[in-house]
Amino acid sequence: MLAERGYGAASVEDICAAAGFTRGAFYSNFSSKDELVLALFEATTDRLLAQIEALLPALGDEPQSLLDAVLGLLDTEPDQRRWHLISAEFMLHALRNPAAATAWAEQRTTFRRRLTELVESIVAAGNLEMTVDPALFVRLVIALHEGARAQSLLEPADLPAGTLEHTFLPTVLDAVTRPAPRT
Repeated sequence: MLAERGYGAASVEDICAAAGFTRGAFYSNFSSKDELVLALFEATTDRLLAQIEALLPALGDEPQSLLDAVLGLLDTEPDQRRWHLISAEFMLHALRNPAAATAWAEQRTTFRRRLTELVESIVAAGNLEMTVDPALFVRLVIALHEGARAQSLLEPADLPAGTLEHTFLPTVLDAVTRPAPRT
């Protein structure tokens, strides 16, 4: 409902009707549409982090192979268009609404921190070290993925999903890592 009608146009009643819930059921779980969308974001990022963590035992010491596997997860996400519409509209809403901006920034900060911790453990397992701040590297990866997803959705024939990430992230990873010094 949020993706089809737009964040601002979709009412709580519309959301409830599409989900088969009553207004009372909605408000017993969420205080607002913002809270619902933030819960969706949290569930989605938690699922992605769990999928990455599940890859670590087999690929944790092979950063390039792990990167390919993570990109594969992102490439096969079934609702990329819907998710991008919700994300883009909520970002615009958050840019106009300080309370939504604060809540979303806090949530994104938590996601980036957890993803940075994963990157640091992957780099260490590969006997590498970062030549840049790992948190900035994670911000770059997110920015590349979000921008690439928008381009792929607008021009799928010219830029299939994952093309920019698969082409450039391995080079970026090589550029920002080096062998860890032996102790």
